[in-house]
Amino acid sequence: MDLMYDFITTGTCSTRVRFDIRNHRVYDVSFENGCNGNLKAVSVLVEGMDGAELVRKLKGIQCKDRGTSCADQLARAVEEQLGPL
Repeated sequence: MDLMYDFITTGTCSTRVRFDIRNHRVYDVSFENGCNGNLKAVSVLVEGMDGAELVRKLKGIQCKDRGTSCADQLARAVEEQLGPL
């Protein structure tokens, strides 16, 4: 049985991101609220990606002057679940 992680985002239009991690790879990413098309694209692009690679690529991406973005929030959530990378 898969364990879905549920992360409440901060500083973004999306309010939550859910995902699964199996063998250090990220699957089934879905965002609640936010820019629907862009977030669907992010979900498709990261499907099956190694968690450490996802964090390296997405952590620190900013939206406007918010200091974060939906992609950054996903990276932070994955990093939180995987521990120090």
